[in-house]
Amino acid sequence: MEWKNISQPSLAIKNMISARKLLRRYQLSKIIVLLFLLVLVGVVAIPGYVTGRWPWTNPPPVVNLKELKTLRQNGLILPGWRTLRTQNHVIIGGHRWLVQEIQNNQTIAVLLLLPQNGPKDQPQVEWVDIKGFHRWQTDADRTLSFTVNLTSVANTQTATIEARFFRSRTTQNPQQTFAVLQWYAWRNGGSSATSRWFWEDSIARLSNRRASWVAVCIILPIQPNADIKIAEPILESLGKIVQAKLIAETL
Repeated sequence: MEWKNISQPSLAIKNMISARKLLRRYQLSKIIVLLFLLVLVGVVAIPGYVTGRWPWTNPPPVVNLKELKTLRQNGLILPGWRTLRTQNHVIIGGHRWLVQEIQNNQTIAVLLLLPQNGPKDQPQVEWVDIKGFHRWQTDADRTLSFTVNLTSVANTQTATIEARFFRSRTTQNPQQTFAVLQWYAWRNGGSSATSRWFWEDSIARLSNRRASWVAVCIILPIQPNADIKIAEPILESLGKIVQAKLIAETL
């Protein structure tokens, strides 16, 4: 009993020491993040204060705006896929989308593209707009990650995309079932989350440039109530082709 009474306080002291060390590490991580944010704000704010030109009111120009407008008019020519029909005046949520119906062997898919329209144009609620436009009910929502490798004479570029992957049905006809892939594409990657683009664009602005973007939505019809896993390989392959073409020709 005496040994037990002696060991209990010793164990408590050790736990307190471990907790203090963990707290110090946590506080140090917070301090590092805070310092980084202060440096970031300082780099952006101090020049704006001196010159009176704030980056959020006078954003840098979109250098590839011509290419983005060309994409809005003409769409994409995708290797291995044939374009059956193109519509470039489809209004969804107040924005003009380009819609391409494409075919690969016996597979037909629909590609929707919304390129950035100017320096103040930012990704916002595009996925909500599309869901409302099609009157979808969705489920099986998850992230599908894939990587695109582009090799040129100068170097090899790698872009990682974290797209939203889910199953949808129309409320008017639940038998119409689709597998859907959505993401915002930029030059060195892509994500379905608007916060990721804001972060990329904030870093780009430090070099007085923009992270131009294109909203991408691929819709693939599948059998009613089918598992969307059957559509994953073809959507991932098509997603890589679309991202690679956007990087090479538009972004």
